[in-house]
Amino acid sequence: MSAQSHSMIMLRRNAKHIARNPTSVFNAVLMPIVIMLMFVYMFGDAFSVGVDYIDYATPGLILLTVCYGLGTTAVAVNSDMTKGIINRFKVMHVTRGAVLNGHVVATLLTSVVAISALIGVAFLLGFSPAASPLQWAGVAGLILLLGTATSWLTIALGLNAKTPETAALAAVPLMMLPFFSSAIVPAEKMGPGLRQFAEYQPFTPIIETLRGLLNGTPSTSHAIAALAWCLGIALIGYLWASASFRKRA
Repeated sequence: MSAQSHSMIMLRRNAKHIARNPTSVFNAVLMPIVIMLMFVYMFGDAFSVGVDYIDYATPGLILLTVCYGLGTTAVAVNSDMTKGIINRFKVMHVTRGAVLNGHVVATLLTSVVAISALIGVAFLLGFSPAASPLQWAGVAGLILLLGTATSWLTIALGLNAKTPETAALAAVPLMMLPFFSSAIVPAEKMGPGLRQFAEYQPFTPIIETLRGLLNGTPSTSHAIAALAWCLGIALIGYLWASASFRKRA
């Protein structure tokens, strides 16, 4: 069998595991929607952002949705390593890269489902993007690139954790980082120190690029920074995950 066939088998395996785990479904799909409802209805009127709050918050919540499914990936990767599954795959001569590729694609598919649900709820709440079809394509491409980058980084974290519990904890910073960006409120409205952190952390230019594309006013400088961060995270995550997998497997 080819490496592509092995990757598809690993993808089906991971998809079945995700479907059988209600907690992962809740975290990936329902939790971002709950957060959206909470911020829009409870806190939205408290923020002065110049536009309807649902239009401002949706791009940041899309990024948050990508991050919220990462804990499940870290645990799944670590479980494969600590429970001896990888040794079985080695006996079966499964391509090593297929195991990691399967986790990446499964995470991306989960994110696509979760983001589709989130955007659907956003439209029900009054979300009114001005993006053209080409700009929507740019949104989709950036989301896929971000999902790929964070997936590889999360896989590396999961491979280097000692137990599934510590793997889940290792993914928490990635899940919390969107809250310290411009996802919920503009960075300039934050206090000293936190404002600078929000402005220069990797997720803020990605959110601002999504926001600009959805509003029909894309920013070239934000887009360049967003692509650079995504590609850099993807490269670091891939190299780290590959090296860790070779070492442990």
